[in-house]
Amino acid sequence: MSRLVRPALVAIGLGVIAYLVHRVGVAAIWSSFEMLSWRLLVVLFFPFSAATFLHTLGWHYTFRVPPRSFGRLLGARLAGEAVNLATPTASVGGEPVKAYLLRPGVPLPDGLASVVVDKTTVVLGQTILLLVGVIVGWLLVPTPSGLLVTMVGLLVVEILAVSGFVAVQLHGVAGRGGRLLARFGVGPGADHQAKLEGIDRTVRALYRERPRRLAVSVLWHFAAFALGAIEIYLVVRFLAIPISLPVAFTIEAFSTGVKFISFMVPASLGVLEGGNVAFFAAFGLGGA
Repeated sequence: MSRLVRPALVAIGLGVIAYLVHRVGVAAIWSSFEMLSWRLLVVLFFPFSAATFLHTLGWHYTFRVPPRSFGRLLGARLAGEAVNLATPTASVGGEPVKAYLLRPGVPLPDGLASVVVDKTTVVLGQTILLLVGVIVGWLLVPTPSGLLVTMVGLLVVEILAVSGFVAVQLHGVAGRGGRLLARFGVGPGADHQAKLEGIDRTVRALYRERPRRLAVSVLWHFAAFALGAIEIYLVVRFLAIPISLPVAFTIEAFSTGVKFISFMVPASLGVLEGGNVAFFAAFGLGGA
């Protein structure tokens, strides 16, 4: 069944995109690409490159002893995120890849502990962005009440999810998982179980001994997600459509909420496009 999950999700996502293209109109979409012209290169590279740098900086603050080479850290992050986007591993399959690629400069247990904590600070950054987006949408931007209520509900789900994720980590998710598998006769050996327990100790130490560094990590991830508003702003302005930065920020914040709930779908294919069309239509910007 697991081999069928990714092709099925990809097929459904492509089907949704095909429907959206048909509904919005091929001519309207192609006209937008023609209007963007060479400026599409700016949109493709500038915001994403800057956001990737900030996300890597956020990861840098989740190590007990950060790697000496920031470039190696950046490369490991890119490789891991590629695995997350391209495989049906619920956006976590690439995390061990990141830790593995940092060897031998960073011991594997320390690397695994850092990616677990970094995943938490990433989601916290997303949650804060959605919170700020809801506030901006409520106070500064005319937002449909139904959409706002939906985003508030999604915000509550995110808060509960990240709270549970932190609680599980503090109670030793790696070691408990090994012991649970052992009950079914497929658990790790004594040496590997000791390593799992070591990962749990490192994770707990990061939370208890370095809360300020983790808070800085959350802020860098928040800033990286917020840069997505610049991407939206540039695209719409290049298409000669008036848009304010608060509107662009609100759309980006709502989009990160869609990414959160569609983590099982590779690259959020179809789900994110459908959400963006709905958000743009809600703010009177058109689906194309």
